[in-house]
Amino acid sequence: MNKDWIEKDFYATLGVSKDASEAELKKKYRSLARELHPDKNPGDAKAEAKFKEVSEAYDVLSDSKKRKEYDEARALFAGGGFPGGGYGGGGFGGGFPGGGGGQYNVNVEDLFGDGGGGFGDFLGGLFNRGGAGGGRSRQPRRGQDLESELTLSFDDALDGVTVPLRLSSDAPCSVCNGTGAKAGTVPRLCPTCDGTGQVSRNAGGFAFAEPCPSCRGRGLFVDDPCPSCSGSGRGTSTRTVQARIPAGVKDGSRIRLKGKGAQGERGGPAGDLFVTVHVSAHPVFGRKGNNVTVNVPVTFAEAALGSQIAVPTPRGGSVTVKIPAGTSNGRTFRVRGKGIRGKDGKNGDLLATVEVAVPQNMSDEAREALQAFADLSAGEDPRKDLTAMTGGSHG
Repeated sequence: MNKDWIEKDFYATLGVSKDASEAELKKKYRSLARELHPDKNPGDAKAEAKFKEVSEAYDVLSDSKKRKEYDEARALFAGGGFPGGGYGGGGFGGGFPGGGGGQYNVNVEDLFGDGGGGFGDFLGGLFNRGGAGGGRSRQPRRGQDLESELTLSFDDALDGVTVPLRLSSDAPCSVCNGTGAKAGTVPRLCPTCDGTGQVSRNAGGFAFAEPCPSCRGRGLFVDDPCPSCSGSGRGTSTRTVQARIPAGVKDGSRIRLKGKGAQGERGGPAGDLFVTVHVSAHPVFGRKGNNVTVNVPVTFAEAALGSQIAVPTPRGGSVTVKIPAGTSNGRTFRVRGKGIRGKDGKNGDLLATVEVAVPQNMSDEAREALQAFADLSAGEDPRKDLTAMTGGSHG
C-alpha cells in the first residue's frame, strides 16, 4: 500500500458502505467494470480513468489484509494526523489520548521500536510498498485479476470451444519499457532520496519514512520523460488471449482462466482472468441439466397407430425414434448419449417430447374419414374416470 491510498476513499469509489461484505464488493465491482471497460467505451478517457480507479479500489478492498491496513491507515490519519487531531508541537499532541496533557505515560520504544509487531511495523508496511526503494517494493508482485464477458451459441456450449478475447489492462509503457524515460535516455538515481525511494519526515520530534516526493517512491529520477506515459512508466496493454471454455458451460457461469490476467511486476506471476459466459437460446433445443430437450410434433395417426419418426439432434443430423401405438400427447422418449458433455466426459441424453398436432385445414375426404372414425368410437368416453372422481356432471 502506498501513501496516496490514504487520501482515497475506495469505498466511495465502488459505491459501497465500509462494512460491505466480500460478495457485495465483488458484485459492485463487476457491475462497474462492465460499464466502464475500455472495450465498451472506446476513446473515452474519463471512462478509462474511472475504470482504473475502480480496479485499484477493488484490488485493495478484496484483499482482507490490504483492506485491514487501509482501514487502519485511514482511521489513523483522519483529520490530518493521528486519530483525534494533528501532530502536536511537543510530541503527538492530540494524536493520542491525552496527547499534550500528559495524562498517559506512552512508551515510545513500544510504539516505534523493533521489538516485534508494534506500531513501527505498521508504519513500515504503510510506506514501504509503493516505491522502488522500499524493502517490500523490490519483491515480485502478482498481476491484477481481470474480468471479461463472452456470449456463446448453444452449439458451442455443448462440447466447449476456444475463443479469442481482447483484453485491456495496466502494464509497463510499451514505448519506454517501463523506465519512464524518453528513448535514448535512462533514469538516474533520485538525488533527493539517493535511490531509496524514501525520505524521513519529522513529526513532532519523531521521524518516520514516507515516499520521496521527488521520485514518488520509485528511487529513480527522469530528466527527460517519455512522451507516451509522461514519465510514469505505466501504460495500457491491449492483447488477445485464447480462452478455452469447457464443454457444457451454463448461461451465467464464471470461468477462471489461471495466468491469463494482467502481467506481474518485477518477475511476479500474472493474475487470473474471470470470464462470465452467456449462452444464447436455441430456436429448437432446450437444456435440462446435461440433457438436451426438444419438442417433436406428430400426427394423430402416428400417435394412435404407432410410427417411426425422425428426431433432430443438437450436433446435426437426426435419429429415428419408434413411437408405439396409443402414444399420448406429451410423452417423452430418451435418446442416449446425444446430450451435453459433462465434466466426466460423458454425454447426457436427448429428451424428445411428442406433441400431437391438430390439423388446421382438412380436405373433404379427410373430414369424412375422421367423422366415420368418430362415429365408430362414439361409445368411448375418455373423460369418464374424470367425471366419476368429481361426482358426476352438474350441468
